[in-house]
Amino acid sequence: MAWMSNPGLSKTRPPVMEGKTYNVEIKDIAAEGDGIAKIDNFVIFVPGTKVGDKVEVKIEKVFRSNAFALVVKSEELKRR
Repeated sequence: MAWMSNPGLSKTRPPVMEGKTYNVEIKDIAAEGDGIAKIDNFVIFVPGTKVGDKVEVKIEKVFRSNAFALVVKSEELKRR
């Protein structure tokens, strides 16, 4: 995992793991346009989402202070 590659970084583990899925709500939008969700105050960037979206995401990459994820399921799809 990327967060483990630098021995000078904190040994505290992020609350998410690469390859796992989590249900999140998009609370904000980053400057680059990605949706922002949080798990235990840990930032997760989710492209293609907007504020208020409730989605299931798969964590693609984990870093020390944030992660990137892709949507695997959204509330909109469940309602159809």
